[in-house]
Amino acid sequence: MSFKTVHIRHHSSWIPLTASVLLSACGTLGPQDGPPQQTINIEDIKDATPKSEALSKYGNPSSYVVAGKRYYVLESASGYVKRGTASWYGTKFHGRRTSSGEIYDMYAMTAAHKSLPLPTYVQITNLDNQKSAIVKVNDRGPFHDNRLIDLSYAAAVKLGIAENGTAQVEVKALDATTLDTTTPDASAKAQPPAPSNSVTTGHFVQVGAFADRGNAEQLQKQIALQIPFPVTISSVNTYYRVRVGPFSDKQQVEAAESRLLDLGINETLILSD
Repeated sequence: MSFKTVHIRHHSSWIPLTASVLLSACGTLGPQDGPPQQTINIEDIKDATPKSEALSKYGNPSSYVVAGKRYYVLESASGYVKRGTASWYGTKFHGRRTSSGEIYDMYAMTAAHKSLPLPTYVQITNLDNQKSAIVKVNDRGPFHDNRLIDLSYAAAVKLGIAENGTAQVEVKALDATTLDTTTPDASAKAQPPAPSNSVTTGHFVQVGAFADRGNAEQLQKQIALQIPFPVTISSVNTYYRVRVGPFSDKQQVEAAESRLLDLGINETLILSD
């Protein structure tokens, strides 16, 4: 049997993966991971809305190896139902690329799974409290402790898992073609799901999100005095996001990130209008 070289990314940088390459797994809620400083209002957390999507260009090899163990990606998620342990990952990986190539946003309703096709929408039920949520699986993992699925921070909060770190759950794959997609936004997030329409379109570097506008304005003023780029506040519902930009290309974004890093701001998120 032969295996193609593919690219899998889970909570780390892009790594070429072959039959002989090992991908180091991360430990969920390790010493450098955890929740964000700002709290999330659970009432603001909306389920992801299943929709028909093509399989991701990345993250869907027939099989891949992590720490000496081979995992096989399912050809279809149809009929998938399984129970096991759920964990979550947060600030350590916020803003990094997932295995599917999408940016991990801990405020979005997403998850990581070892074998489901990317993307797959699943309904997760916490068997301890019977709370349920719908998330989009767009990443690979978790690769330790016999865990079944890794949740975004927002999903963990909604399911009542964030405080304890793990819980027993049931994961059920959903068929997007047979579901009503008129309910919550597919990119549902605990923080604003989209930038304000009043700002010029392009790429932005998000440096913070706050429930209190005063805190957002304070950060905006502090940054605006020290960088040669526009700093704006985008508000949706009860959250205020401080963003630098817009930028028209990757080079400008990287220049802004470099300047922000000089200011000690090392946790950012790239957004596009």
